[in-house]
Parts: sequence; C-alpha cells; structure tokens
Amino acid sequence: MTDPTILSSLSSALAGLAAGAAPSIVSVRSRRSRATGFVWKPGLVITADETLADDGEVAIKLSDGTVRPATVAGRDHTTDIALLRVDTAGLAPAKLSASVPALGSLAIVVAAERGTPTSAVGTISLAGGRWQSLRGGDIDARIELDVSLPHSHEGGLALDASGNAIGMAVSGARRVLVIPAATIERVAPRLESHGRIARGYLGLGLQPIKLDDGVGAMVMSVDRAGPSAAAGIRQGDVIVGWNDQSLSSVRALLRALGPQSVGSVVDVAVRRGGEPARFKVTIGERPET
Repeated sequence: MTDPTILSSLSSALAGLAAGAAPSIVSVRSRRSRATGFVWKPGLVITADETLADDGEVAIKLSDGTVRPATVAGRDHTTDIALLRVDTAGLAPAKLSASVPALGSLAIVVAAERGTPTSAVGTISLAGGRWQSLRGGDIDARIELDVSLPHSHEGGLALDASGNAIGMAVSGARRVLVIPAATIERVAPRLESHGRIARGYLGLGLQPIKLDDGVGAMVMSVDRAGPSAAAGIRQGDVIVGWNDQSLSSVRALLRALGPQSVGSVVDVAVRRGGEPARFKVTIGERPET
C-alpha cells in the first residue's frame, strides 16, 4: 500500500511549484482569441505568436480581474514567440532556465483562464536536441509534454519538477511542445529591439518537381526587385543545387533562409531549357508582410 504521506508530499510540492509561478502569469486577449502569457521582464510579456490575432486591440487580464491594454512589441512566426509591451506593475518576471528535463520526468504547465492561474501535471514524453520548425525557426531543444493544453493555456510556463521554468507551452500538430528558455532568451531581445527576426529572401515562387536524377524547384515567379532577379534567375528555370550540393527539397531550401543567411552569397545551380547554368545570389532580407 502506498504511504499516504508520500502522495501528500508530492501534492504539496506540485502546489508549491504552481504558486511560485502564478505571479508571472496573465491571460492574453486579442480580438476573439484567448491565450496565456508570462512576464519576461518588467514591461514585457511573452505569449504564443500563433494565438495572437493579426490586428486589433490586445490586452492582458490579471487574477484580480484587472484588464490592462498591451501593444505588440514584436513577433516571430517561425519560433511562435510574441512580445507584448504592457504595464506589469505587481507582477513578477519569470526566471527562465535553459535546462532540459529528463525523459519521463514530471512537468507542470502553469497558465491562466480568464486571468485566474491554472495548472496541469504531465510528463516529459520527448527530450531531444535542436530542431527546426515547419516555418523554418531554429528551436534549441525538442521538448514534448504529455499534458492537456487548452487553446487558452497556450503561452503558459512549463516547469520541471525542480520548479525551473524551462520554456513556453504551445500546441504542436499532434502534441504539446515547449519552446525552450534558450530559444526565448535568444529571440525575445531581438524582438524587443527590432520588432522582428530577419529572414533570408530569394524573391522566388517555387514549385517542387521530379527530375530523372533527383528533385528540382521550378521557378514559377520572380520578384523583379528581389535578389534572384538581380542575379539573372528567370521564371521557368529549375533550381537543382545550392552551394555545390544537390537540392533535397524545396522545404530544405526555404529552411536554409534563416537569420544568418541574410547578406551571404550562395552559388545556385539551375537548368534553363535543359542546359546547366550557375548564378551567384546575395540573399536579401524578407520584406515584412
């Protein structure tokens, strides 16, 4: 028989973790969307970018029912991080930890429902290395949670069993993910100072095609003011290589256009009318949309 004092101690410990994180947690409202956010530092709140409406007013709601207006300081779709400017008086900044918990260990998500703190307990179902999101964002660790996460709780703090705030809980395609603290601490300062994360830009509309000897990317459209047009690439060309490596997929090509790619010169191999050609393209910065 399980010693009831063990369960009581575990229960008290989990309650203590939730209570410790709650002063950093707020609800975020934008148009009809509801989410959670946490204070990153005074005057700034982190939330999940995907939960924010593209326009309209934004506000945070506190546990006492107070509503405070907020403005979007910056957002990065590729890492799902958004930064809000708001009066955070009376709230405590979260202390983020770059630690990655062990597989199978306990975790807790502290979020908010209409301003009131909530918590949910689960386990770390995957703990891995760096990965890239479907939108091309570089994520410092792959952390997945076996926990229930309603839409309004996205943007909540994920804690390990020691109470370390390991990142922000968001909904993935089929699982709950954690955007780790290391990614937040890398992206949020850029959002604070620049409002966005620069991404590489070729100025091409591409369509994958199968070739006898592999795959290619058919150029369907060309931005006349873009870097590829300046280099001489035309509509109808088929991209087959990139810096002396065969093209593996259009997605891989687009994922290569991260922040570090802006300003770099790449050697692009194409086929034009069946004949090989090469172009030096200086990668530009993707315009804001």
